[in-house]
Amino acid sequence: MKIFTGTQIQELDKYTIEHEPIKSIDLMERAAKALTKAVAAECTPAEKMVVFAGPGNNGGDALAVSCLLADRGYDISVFLFNTKGKLSEDCAENKKRALENGNIKHFIEVTKEFDPPALTEETVVIDGLFGTGLVKPLESGYASLVKYINQSPCRVISIDMPSGLLAECNTYNIQAHIIRADLTLTLHTLKLALLFADNQQYVGRLKVLGIGLSEEYIRNTNTSFTMQEVDDLRPLLMRRSDFVHKGNMGHALLIAGSYGMAGAAMLAAKACLRSGVGKLTVHTPKNNCQVMQMSVPEAVLSVDTEDTYFSEAVVADEFDALGVGPGLGQVEGTAIALIAQLRRTNAPTVVDADALNILASHRAWMQQLPKNIIMTPHPREFDRLSGSRSSDDYERLMKAVDMAVRLQVYILLKGHYSALCLPDGKVVFNTTGNSGMATAGSGDVLTGIITGLLGRGYHQREACLLGMYLHGLAGDLAVRDKGKECLIASDLIDYLPKAFKNLYGE
Repeated sequence: MKIFTGTQIQELDKYTIEHEPIKSIDLMERAAKALTKAVAAECTPAEKMVVFAGPGNNGGDALAVSCLLADRGYDISVFLFNTKGKLSEDCAENKKRALENGNIKHFIEVTKEFDPPALTEETVVIDGLFGTGLVKPLESGYASLVKYINQSPCRVISIDMPSGLLAECNTYNIQAHIIRADLTLTLHTLKLALLFADNQQYVGRLKVLGIGLSEEYIRNTNTSFTMQEVDDLRPLLMRRSDFVHKGNMGHALLIAGSYGMAGAAMLAAKACLRSGVGKLTVHTPKNNCQVMQMSVPEAVLSVDTEDTYFSEAVVADEFDALGVGPGLGQVEGTAIALIAQLRRTNAPTVVDADALNILASHRAWMQQLPKNIIMTPHPREFDRLSGSRSSDDYERLMKAVDMAVRLQVYILLKGHYSALCLPDGKVVFNTTGNSGMATAGSGDVLTGIITGLLGRGYHQREACLLGMYLHGLAGDLAVRDKGKECLIASDLIDYLPKAFKNLYGE
């Protein structure tokens, strides 16, 4: 699924109107029908509804929805804001239709003075003030209206976007001037701002409503942002021949664990083995040997000369993939061994956890990283890598895109919608996963999965795409049985076989 900018979405609407062909007012009616169906699924006719419509096409959508809901027997009060005496053409047409609709008992066009209605716990507000066409923060009367809505106990359903939220960058937006919706019904496709964690306080629950916009435009229009779907991934899957042996399935090296952190190494190792690699060698300090041999008997152990930390690089010529970082620790001896390991390893490499923190503490080493390595930071780890804390998720993503291009690496920025930043500047968002996965060790499992896929023979791009999808899918399958509160990282490994079978369509 492509994610378009606000400008591209307006062009998509225009292209659909010109090439379907369809009148813009009829396209708006099509959107209104989808919106009405979604609202009716959430609210009963017994609930009082207050519709706030802006002067543009988002307001036109809201007016069309008002008519359709009123015809279904909903108690609708409509407030159309026309403070500059100028409505869009379709908004003006839907104003006329609303005034002619005998089922709408209360319609007020606000031009100067506004006496706000009482908004109680029993009130449902339909927010149709502004959508993707908004290009600057709300101010003056609209800002006051947003504050009034937000401080009331009413329930809010936003059309397309919570009013005041810009479609992409909200770094310099004014938080108090953005609607805090309980439900956002966005039209046809996701918008970039809806994917960021720091905007979820405004978005609430999110539903995407298809309205039949031009598939030709979508197919032929380039965008830097996409959201992967299962149909994109299935063609990437490798099938193993009946005649293969472990030597054909790849040999991965995992460098993980320090004293007291053998669990991280264990989780990554098990996930790696569950991802199809033929053979796994785990390099770990001496004191971890017994627990690793008992917990992951399938792995071959390479024992460091030190008892408690990784201290010397491993000759990596025989390995098809390297994963490094889980539970590694950050002592200076480990830091020196890490950069030596990265310099001498030619195999595809995943860098995670403490390995990332070491790089953040020795940022000059970043320029020495081999091309095409994979880094899998969570937001705070990435801020340390970049050298400064990002003010919001959009700024962090843009920094990650810039770093991926500049260093020619893959950066998998972990989150609810994990974002894979590619060396060519493009970004692919993941669709699987849930908040139950916010638990210690979850990232170690992801490192193991991607390392295993690399060892199996997948290219870095495909290993990242499949890895983050399978990781999240295992979490989604596990949460059905375990629940979000009880999910632990080892559950992800237990459900990884089901995730693979699901992806293979078995």
